[in-house]
Amino acid sequence: MKSPFLLSISQDMRQRGYSLRTEKTYIHWIKRFILFHGKRHPNTMTGEEVRLFLSHLANNEHVATNTQKIALNALAFLYNQFLNSSLGELDFVPASKPRHLPTVLSVAEIQGILQVVDNLRNKVIFSLLYGSGLRITECLRLRIKDIDFNLGCIAVQDGKGNKHRTTLLPTKLIPDIQALIQQALLIQQADNAKGVGPSMPFALDKKYPSAYRQAAWMFIFPSQTLCTHPVSGKLCRHHLHDSVARKALKQAVGKAGIFNKRISCHTFRHSFATHLLQAGRDIRTVQELLGHNDVKTTQIYTHVLGQHFAGTTSPADGLMLLINQ
Repeated sequence: MKSPFLLSISQDMRQRGYSLRTEKTYIHWIKRFILFHGKRHPNTMTGEEVRLFLSHLANNEHVATNTQKIALNALAFLYNQFLNSSLGELDFVPASKPRHLPTVLSVAEIQGILQVVDNLRNKVIFSLLYGSGLRITECLRLRIKDIDFNLGCIAVQDGKGNKHRTTLLPTKLIPDIQALIQQALLIQQADNAKGVGPSMPFALDKKYPSAYRQAAWMFIFPSQTLCTHPVSGKLCRHHLHDSVARKALKQAVGKAGIFNKRISCHTFRHSFATHLLQAGRDIRTVQELLGHNDVKTTQIYTHVLGQHFAGTTSPADGLMLLINQ
């Protein structure tokens, strides 16, 4: 059970519009920070204690650079936003654990996985991860209103960093998505008859208490069971849990006989970016579709390509050509 202090941080984050996932992550790192310093209250600590904790993560726990950055973001929120006490400059040891190049599937491997997926719902999920470059949570959170069949695009709401963007809607998936929408609407109608519906953003639910009856707010991939909303406490139907997709993918990868690569749901997003660059698409366009703030984040995919996005080839290939002649 959370302490009153951590509960007050959670409530503050909800008022500021942070996602539940971000809230849980920040609370995790703030709690670890407090435990690391012997349960001292953050009000009694300064930037020096933050520096020691971040250096400990790098030196003793050997965390990845991104993990250390997440911990820093959590503590920056704690002091700069919640406690209104600036941390100032932090001279901590940066994590040096190297970032691995992302795993990328070939088109044949993706087709092999999709061919053995057990049902239509899971096949559409994996196809959207690859065809639209979605993260698994972004995909499962999709509501009917987020799909624009006329313009051929998908609106991603509250993505990573609480950002919104628009990405591609694969034309070949339209009939299957429409079939899933019809199934979801039947579930919504049955739920509405019981006075419940899809889980809603808390502020919107308070302003429009009957909005859950509108088809636009129904999840395309609804959960099979009802649950209690973590904020409002109301009975509702949330979207499918990501563990369902991960288990289905693990089974499909085994059936497809791919044993030489470590594959997760995020691998489809990596493959989406890499294949677009390989096809000669502009890196800025790929950056926008992925929702990256910095093009440097997108550039990692150029290192995955054998020929890179600009068509660069090894000088040895020209040498071998001369030898053959």
